[in-house]
Amino acid sequence: MSIVVTGATGQLGRLAVEALLRRGVPPAEIVATGRDTDGIKDLAERGVVVRRADFADPGSLGAAFEGADKLLLISASFPVEERLGNHRRAIDAARAAGVSLIAYTSMTRADTATTILAATHRATEAYLRECEIPCALLRNSWYLENYTSQLPVVLQHGAFIGAAGEGRVSAASRADYAEAAAAVLTTDGHAGEVYELGGDEAFTLAELAAAVSTATGQPIAYSDLPAEQLTQALTTAGLPAELAHVLADADLGLARGELFTDSGDLSRLIGRPTTPLADMVASAVR
Repeated sequence: MSIVVTGATGQLGRLAVEALLRRGVPPAEIVATGRDTDGIKDLAERGVVVRRADFADPGSLGAAFEGADKLLLISASFPVEERLGNHRRAIDAARAAGVSLIAYTSMTRADTATTILAATHRATEAYLRECEIPCALLRNSWYLENYTSQLPVVLQHGAFIGAAGEGRVSAASRADYAEAAAAVLTTDGHAGEVYELGGDEAFTLAELAAAVSTATGQPIAYSDLPAEQLTQALTTAGLPAELAHVLADADLGLARGELFTDSGDLSRLIGRPTTPLADMVASAVR
């Protein structure tokens, strides 16, 4: 029996595979999947089973999940309108394969949050319940990398832009979320659990700007914009219109507290404090 990881060609999925290996799971018992497996050939060279899995192709999912005991279902990315269908096909294939547990990467407060992204996660959670498959909901807040990846542009312009007001975000590193997923997949007692996952220290975007100022010695401001202006600014910067709209909408959710959690679930699962914002910023600056 094996542990299957979807989206292993992406950043979170790749980190989850590495976390499973660190936890002592034999490579031959890990199945790393992706739509294009060229990017994970090196995992195959290390003994990990590599299979193609395309959420839009049910046949590929059935073959990829064959023999699976547990599945890490990493939520599909864009376009948003295709997410639920993709998730449903993956869940159907997992049920047909007889998996004993699905760990699904959802979103903080998915049951009550009102953002566009939360709606797709809430619908996926409902489908998991409908299918009566044992599952663990890994409700991840934002990634710290969502912000640190912006640093070149932020340093060029001297400011972060957003529409989050004074909202606090419990962002954590992808590596921390991946380690939590690996913990759930390699220990018992997680079926039926809902984990609200986020960093130990939430922050506002103004506090984020201050942390970057401290790390770089360069004054960095936070400019709070109406959502429509943020969408336009992101589109002008080159983001697809749909993605820009979704990100601006997510900032409005952040302002409402929908990306905040003080549950402590993430640090408990990984057995240590989460990676601090200051450390992530310092690493990105280096």
